[in-house]
Amino acid sequence: MATPLQGFDDLTSEVIRDAERIIRPHLAATPQIRWPLLEAACGNRLAIWTKHENHLPTGAFKIRGGLCYLDWLSRNHPDVTTIVAATRGNHGQSIAFASRVYGLGCRIVVPHGNSPEKNAAMKAYGAELIEHGTDFQAALEFAEELVTARPHSHFVPSFDWRLVSGTATAGWEFLQAVPDLDTLYVPIGLGSGICGVAAARRALARGRFPRLVGVITEAAPAYGLSFAAGRVVSTEGVPQTLADGVACRVPHEEALKTILSEVDRIVTVSENDLKRALQIHLEATHQLAEGAAALPLAALFQEVAEGQERVGTRIGLMQSGGNLDSAVLHRVLDG
Repeated sequence: MATPLQGFDDLTSEVIRDAERIIRPHLAATPQIRWPLLEAACGNRLAIWTKHENHLPTGAFKIRGGLCYLDWLSRNHPDVTTIVAATRGNHGQSIAFASRVYGLGCRIVVPHGNSPEKNAAMKAYGAELIEHGTDFQAALEFAEELVTARPHSHFVPSFDWRLVSGTATAGWEFLQAVPDLDTLYVPIGLGSGICGVAAARRALARGRFPRLVGVITEAAPAYGLSFAAGRVVSTEGVPQTLADGVACRVPHEEALKTILSEVDRIVTVSENDLKRALQIHLEATHQLAEGAAALPLAALFQEVAEGQERVGTRIGLMQSGGNLDSAVLHRVLDG
């Protein structure tokens, strides 16, 4: 990918097509499926398609961005031998997978108490796992320090426009397969997923449609607070949440800028509503959604109850991943 990527405006259709060419030898396009039982759970009032990023090898959408970033890195910085990243799980799996493809060493920093199963998956892809701090921000700061201490290392951030060029391919696939969606619900973690969908929508000349709705959990309100204020608003911490993939307390300034210009609204859902959405995903589709990936369905239930979505509306749900820990699954099933 030769085109410099310095901002949202650089994510043209040509760039997204280039990203698609990079990922396609390693990833098949994921399906978008219309599940009748999901529609029944919404009163059979809506036509609903779910984009299943849980079908990717790492079980989540971020692998698209990891492959694109390391393609750029290998071409432009051949002296790099080791990559370093911080994660709660899916970014780390993405980078570990891509590092194996490109023959690079990989060091991943996670906070103490991180998902044992996501940790195991990163190790399985060959990553050296390092535990530090009590939350993602602490792990991130430590990972940045590691790079300065070791020559030929490179830090892979959780948000970068090269990553977004890859995540945009998910929206690209979805909007080509179902071109007449009215509303598309997308979870917001640090922002690469929803910024990628926004880029794909613009590249496909969809104008302001479908409406993009970002979804967060009440346990991690930073992006909701920032969206309301029109500027970055950080929080002190994030309590335990089923949606650990969106446990962000410091929004990314460039991501927020894109969200402010491209996203129609942000919906905040409760942990109880999120748990219900996880249960219904499993019952209606017989597939696992991780906590963050169930946020779109939880938001849709909330907006249907509030009369936000009209009868006959065509809805898209970005099911961003399926890496649900077995312990969390037991809690959901017990509910």
